[in-house]
Amino acid sequence: MKQPAGTFRLALGALALAALLPLTASAQAFTGGRPPGGNGVKVGNGRLHPTLDLETRLDSGVGYFREAGTGPLSPDLSGELALHIRPGLLLDVPSPKLAIALRGNLDYVAYTGLITAGSGAASHLEGAADLALLFNQESTLSVEVGDALTRSDRTRTVALGAGVLSLFNEARVKAQWKPGGGALEVTPSAAYAMEFFEPLGGMAPVGCTDAACDPLAASQFNYGNLRVGAEGRWRFLPKTAVVVDTGLEYRGYFNDTTTPSATLLHAMAGVSGLVSPRITLTAKAGWSQNLGAGGGGTVVAQAEGTYLWGPSLTVKGGYLRAFEPVAAYGTFRDDRVYAEARSVMGSRLALHATGALDFLSFTGGRSDTLVTLDLGPEYQIRPWLVGAVGYMLGTRSSSLGAAGLNYTRHEGYARVSVSY
Repeated sequence: MKQPAGTFRLALGALALAALLPLTASAQAFTGGRPPGGNGVKVGNGRLHPTLDLETRLDSGVGYFREAGTGPLSPDLSGELALHIRPGLLLDVPSPKLAIALRGNLDYVAYTGLITAGSGAASHLEGAADLALLFNQESTLSVEVGDALTRSDRTRTVALGAGVLSLFNEARVKAQWKPGGGALEVTPSAAYAMEFFEPLGGMAPVGCTDAACDPLAASQFNYGNLRVGAEGRWRFLPKTAVVVDTGLEYRGYFNDTTTPSATLLHAMAGVSGLVSPRITLTAKAGWSQNLGAGGGGTVVAQAEGTYLWGPSLTVKGGYLRAFEPVAAYGTFRDDRVYAEARSVMGSRLALHATGALDFLSFTGGRSDTLVTLDLGPEYQIRPWLVGAVGYMLGTRSSSLGAAGLNYTRHEGYARVSVSY
């Protein structure tokens, strides 16, 4: 199935329209979901909050560019100083019958050319938007309908290398049924997602002989993904529950005739609850099977613990084993170890640190290792003004030798966020 030529332009138009709706879910400055301070503009029972982020980011891995604009292609990702201008809006309208939550922003990423000549041509528009409509939240049966749209250089397709822009959209619907006194909860859901790719920088990395590492070939992996499932939770103790998670996921590709489509069926069961007033644990395990032509299956599991160290510090960590569809290979397995710490010091300063180690195993023998780290402080200067600085690390190594799949990316940023 070929994707129409105008699809990408239409999707970008939808992104711009969505950003005129309210604020970004990805605006990192507001950890509580609502910007601090400011009265906003009254809309029904809720308020509309305009926001603006100004960010400077020193990024060692922007994309692939020729040296001096016309020289030989650098074998490594090129670095650059980037400026982000991110206007956004947030709207929350509470109601027991129909609550509305809309978030959206536009993010213009301007590469200055101060470090890598010619990178300015890759300046581009990013953004995020999310809409959620919640019906009858306080009744036995409640329903959520929503849509999320994101354009970013952080693709959700882990098989692809660096230097790719992703446009992702997912429409979703979810119902929650709580019969009787609420000890039992059943949550069926369905979602349909699409992701489209285009190169950032216009060059293929040195040593790339595989379409998965070539940004210029990424558009062949444009896909549609249908997911249906149901979750169940039974509280057999006041603070402990048995959990069940089942689902079916189908992945098909619009332009690629070589990657097999995947149909994954999974089922997991376990327990979740409080071990003590300070410790929460979740543990579940099961099996995921590909019913498509590629076949294959594996054990899937999750073990996660959260520890409330004190009134201002929360630590979370765990292990996740997932089996998912992916471009170029059909399916892959992810064994992830992760940890997160968040602290609030006083009423103005917040600190965060997150890290993860992923071991990716693709059908066909390829294996990758990913290391990610994100840490930094955030300070509320005024009720309407927040400042933040931080550091992000991304390291990738692959059994394929291409530069696009083997790199280390350092990012340091400083940001101010204004809200009304």
